[in-house]
Amino acid sequence: MSLSENEVLEIFTKTEALLNGHFLLTSGRHSDKYFQCAKVLQYPNYTEQVCSNIADFFNDFDIDTVIAPAMGGIIVGNEVARQLGKRSIFTEREEKIMTLRRGFTLKKGEKVLVCEDVVTTGGSVFEVINIVKQLGAEVVGIGFIVDRSNGKVNFGYPQKNTLTVEVISYPPDDCPLCKENKIPLVKPGSRKVTK
Repeated sequence: MSLSENEVLEIFTKTEALLNGHFLLTSGRHSDKYFQCAKVLQYPNYTEQVCSNIADFFNDFDIDTVIAPAMGGIIVGNEVARQLGKRSIFTEREEKIMTLRRGFTLKKGEKVLVCEDVVTTGGSVFEVINIVKQLGAEVVGIGFIVDRSNGKVNFGYPQKNTLTVEVISYPPDDCPLCKENKIPLVKPGSRKVTK
């Protein structure tokens, strides 16, 4: 059931999930393109199709639990876990620090797959990896829908994404869109970032 990159991109286009404008990314960088995965993930049939690429890739891995960072990764992690028949949990920020809450925990030696919606710098995923390691569990892989880094982010584990796109991003001080001052800067994601 795995989809080609063109089929995934077609779903993003159909759902208007690929946005053009002037965006503040979670990483703090600016870009003229933004992948709003929530617009794809609002449709369970598309969620199932897009996440099947990740689930199919990790199907033969020894996995106990799928973990994802809130907000964007929750639906991805839950759907991948559903397809693999595994438990699904998520991390969230408490006073700007990624943590496990709500009674979620990992046991020593537990085999964990980390899932996310979009990766640009990989910051949230690296934070989740650190939580897994601190609890003595074992990361077996990383799965995500969109790789905005064009393959530049390597987590040091087997990783699978469904769409690789090179989208240019800029440090705020070097952003040509800011210098043109024609398009207002917006932050469409779930996480609040200071400019």
